[in-house]
Amino acid sequence: MKFHWLSIFLVFISLSYCQNKKSLSHKPLVPGKEQKDSLKKVLPVLKDSDWVELKSLDSSFVYDLRYATTRNFVHKKMYPCAKCYVRYLVAKALLAIQKELKAKQLRLKVYDCYRPGKVQQELWQIKPDPHYVANPKTGSMHNRGVAVDVTIVDKNGHELDMGTTFDYFGKKAYHSYKKLPKHVLKNRLFLKKIMQKYRLEPITTEWWHYSYRLKEYPIENWIWPCPLKKLP
Repeated sequence: MKFHWLSIFLVFISLSYCQNKKSLSHKPLVPGKEQKDSLKKVLPVLKDSDWVELKSLDSSFVYDLRYATTRNFVHKKMYPCAKCYVRYLVAKALLAIQKELKAKQLRLKVYDCYRPGKVQQELWQIKPDPHYVANPKTGSMHNRGVAVDVTIVDKNGHELDMGTTFDYFGKKAYHSYKKLPKHVLKNRLFLKKIMQKYRLEPITTEWWHYSYRLKEYPIENWIWPCPLKKLP
């Protein structure tokens, strides 16, 4: 009789253990509020005036930063390395433009962004013509971090035909110049409209230059940090 009750007791314990194990193995792990908060990615709060490297916000932009090479009108490397910095308010506009373009299988290609005031002085010494190079006394919108030089590329990275190369100094690069093929005029107008949609305005003499003019910032001279060169 003792053995009988002991057996029943052991069977009951075994069944209870198996049932509890089964229910635990199928119970989802639901994190609490503190765990959920800890999983959120915390982004820095930026002001419109803050400087940002465009690539840190979106890696899909195409870059051909000419003044970091010798492929420019002065045939001299003006920047220590190729980086694109702008004010955050300009970056937000460019991100919105890029989003629209990507929906059409297009992207922005960037030729120039922030340009230190000292570089502006060097460019002026070589080309002292306010039609194409801003006088360093008043400064360029590039020197303030609110201007970019851009074009549009297709899904294969090929530039849309804008009629001239970047930094072409002549009336053929003017927005008012109409003696161009229809597809070129269409491409320029498309670029102009999408840039103006986000408050980036053109200048008369360069189809590639756009700037944000609703806020004023001082001319800057700082140089961005560059990666250390590897020793041989």
